[in-house]
Amino acid sequence: MREFSLPALYEVPADGNLTDIVHRNATQHPDVAVIGRKVNGTWQDVTARDFLAEVRTAAKGLIAAGVQPGDRVGLMSRTRYEWTLIDFAIWSAGAVTVPVYETSSPEQIQWILGDSGAVGCVVELDAHAEAVASVHDRLPALKNVWQIEGGGGLDELRASGASVSDETVDERAAVAKADDPATIVYTSGTTGRPKGCVLTHRSFFAECGNVVERLRPLFRTGECSVLLFLPLAHVFGRLVQVAPMMAPIKLGHVPDIKNLTDELASFRPTLILGVPRVFEKVYNSARAKAQADGKGKIFDKAADTAIAYSRALDTPSGPSFGLKLKYKTFDKLVYSKLRAVLGGRGEYAISGGAPLGERLGHFFRGIGFTVLEGYGLTESCAATAFNPWDRQKIGTVGQPLPGSVIRIADDGEVLLHGEHLFAGYWNNEGATAEALADGWFHTGDIGTLDEDGYLAITGRKKEIIVTAGGKNVAPAVIEDRIRAHALVAECMVVGDGRPFVGALVTLDEEFLGRWADENGKTSASVAVLREDPELLATIQRAVDDGNAAVSKAESVRKFRILGSQFTEESGHLTPSLKLKRNVVAKDFADEIEAIYRG
Repeated sequence: MREFSLPALYEVPADGNLTDIVHRNATQHPDVAVIGRKVNGTWQDVTARDFLAEVRTAAKGLIAAGVQPGDRVGLMSRTRYEWTLIDFAIWSAGAVTVPVYETSSPEQIQWILGDSGAVGCVVELDAHAEAVASVHDRLPALKNVWQIEGGGGLDELRASGASVSDETVDERAAVAKADDPATIVYTSGTTGRPKGCVLTHRSFFAECGNVVERLRPLFRTGECSVLLFLPLAHVFGRLVQVAPMMAPIKLGHVPDIKNLTDELASFRPTLILGVPRVFEKVYNSARAKAQADGKGKIFDKAADTAIAYSRALDTPSGPSFGLKLKYKTFDKLVYSKLRAVLGGRGEYAISGGAPLGERLGHFFRGIGFTVLEGYGLTESCAATAFNPWDRQKIGTVGQPLPGSVIRIADDGEVLLHGEHLFAGYWNNEGATAEALADGWFHTGDIGTLDEDGYLAITGRKKEIIVTAGGKNVAPAVIEDRIRAHALVAECMVVGDGRPFVGALVTLDEEFLGRWADENGKTSASVAVLREDPELLATIQRAVDDGNAAVSKAESVRKFRILGSQFTEESGHLTPSLKLKRNVVAKDFADEIEAIYRG
């Protein structure tokens, strides 16, 4: 058993709640822009003073509608300014926010709003309102539904609170204490019904306060900014929302990731927080564009140089004189253009949700845009470990959140302790007792701690595959390497009880089209391409690269390319894009059998 901890850098208030942040900002930084809001295609600043006024107005409407302290209120929307506004308004009414993914089905909406006992729900679009309406008769506690777009729902909410005074709102905002629930975030649920994680105001103070203080150079008030494009129904998105408010620095919202490049160019954030797939797309898109322009070899040499340069930074002697010269040349030709795609002002990003991959980590640091990898769960209020800006160790998910403890149990499971942890699962004492045994949260992840307290995650306990030969295989290691290839959308390793390890692979539709054009197969269908010898050879190279990370007994011997995608809509991915392995295994049982025939 091994454990590591770091002293807290932020003193969690003995009492109080997250609305204190908004009041403090309005008092201490009244004219600082805490929000960048997109209005008619133009970013407009919302000062701390103005944000507090808007939060109060929305909170008055909730109070006038009968929302009481401790009541739960659903919030179903894409990532946008109003999400953050309503979140703080719900807290200012003394209530508890219950996020609902905007892609949720009526059945999922019914479960989350019903299980939490939500008395109201704010939705964004007509489709969301219709989905809630379809199950409203099965939600006896649900009294009000307000809509952001169309229908004038928020205008009605604001107007209805006109008779409520500022003093009444401020009194209500002070009701919740540090250990009271701030939000109930329902886990995506790779198996079974989602469980509601109760995160308190203390959880967010401990989490966001220590993140901001440890990464203070990335959170300089009046200088730094962050663009939020993650779903706010996910706990990582909430971290990206609350931490900038605590700093405070300017926060912008992007509802559609398809427009991310344009939004980065216009908002020009100094900090980006995303998931590995975003950074993979940036790399793969840049490489594909270079190849289309006849500059593929130059890009590949530049990428190799960036990686070599980054690796050299970790050696006692540092980069050689010759490497520095090559680096300087490629910085003008390639790296500066890539940084411009990322907004042109940023030097750092924080990545979480899945492993980034060592090679990609070195590539981004090598081009002058360091991606700090972290690790966390809904139950840990997002990050429970992250790489510090001044002591990054690529290939790990960093050191513990200051003020918390990470322990590796005898069986390799990662255990957590600290004020940032959740209070328990809503209405589920049995699951709470199992997860928080002996005062430690049992993550279900397998990992190691090095002598400096840097954590590496090697897999999930429940996902470990045991082959017929008795070899234990952690699928995440090889899956992440294979999925890093531009042509691969998803990869799932199989082989439990089988003679060897195999894999199911889906193709990235965007890059498949490019590959087909470049290889003279534009008119070929997906069904034809998945049997094409050249494409199979390309995927085999991706598999070979993945196999290089594991032993021979753990390596993928055979793979099958599927003709469809793993998506949330198909039921194969959770809203946070995690594989539902049992569903995939059931739906593609014939494809798995084909791997082991003959």
